Amino acid sequence: MLSFRAILLPLIMERCDVRIAEKIALIDKIGRELQGRYGYDGIDVFLGDFGIDPPVNVTANSKWVYVKSALRGVPDDVVVRIAQELDMVVPGSHNHLLVPPRNWKDTKLFRLFISHISKDKLKATRLKECLTPYGITGFVAHEDIHPTLEWQSEIERGLQTMDAFIAVHTVGFSQSYWTQQEIGFAIGRGVKVISFKMGEDPTGFISKQQALARRDRTAEEIAKEIDALLSEDPRTAERLAEAKASAKPTSSVLDEDIPF
Repeated sequence: MLSFRAILLPLIMERCDVRIAEKIALIDKIGRELQGRYGYDGIDVFLGDFGIDPPVNVTANSKWVYVKSALRGVPDDVVVRIAQELDMVVPGSHNHLLVPPRNWKDTKLFRLFISHISKDKLKATRLKECLTPYGITGFVAHEDIHPTLEWQSEIERGLQTMDAFIAVHTVGFSQSYWTQQEIGFAIGRGVKVISFKMGEDPTGFISKQQALARRDRTAEEIAKEIDALLSEDPRTAERLAEAKASAKPTSSVLDEDIPF
């Protein structure tokens, strides 16, 4: 089973460009985390491994203040590496800086993680295809039982680098450990979460949100509404607009035999 700790393990970063407000908040969290873990000597050793010297002229008798003073002026990528070393989730606005799964490598399209159960993988794939004209590239994992380690790593990368998350609630979705943990990860990261009701009601944390109903609509019609939801949400609107601006016109052949 994929544990929360496993999917929160840090991934390799190539570069980092953290917003000022996010960096301040991250430094604050690092300070409180190290305050609880170590004494002053331990903090010096920990930060020293990242090439950070002990702060000088710190008058307050507070390890939290001590750490924040030490991190003042430290490059963004080092701050993020420290947060990852402490198993802290880095703010989602720079998820594009992490190593993505192979199908998202080098893409500028909007990244939507499509959570589904294996028996309905064809429906998830059809939805992914219908979203392509809107500058949205989906991530669809085709298995959820006894995955290989490589498959699990790709799942982790997809969850770490997604711009938004959609849960396809077909019958049996709520009984899957994998899909429920994927939902938990999405909520923990604070990304936009869409519940797509396709035979089963959402359960757990996302049950309080109004679900997108299937009714008798086609996959193309559902994709259009997903685009509208993402375009209206302040968490995703700007990112989606950027993706559409960089998207090239595409034409895909949809499998009309899939009952969607």
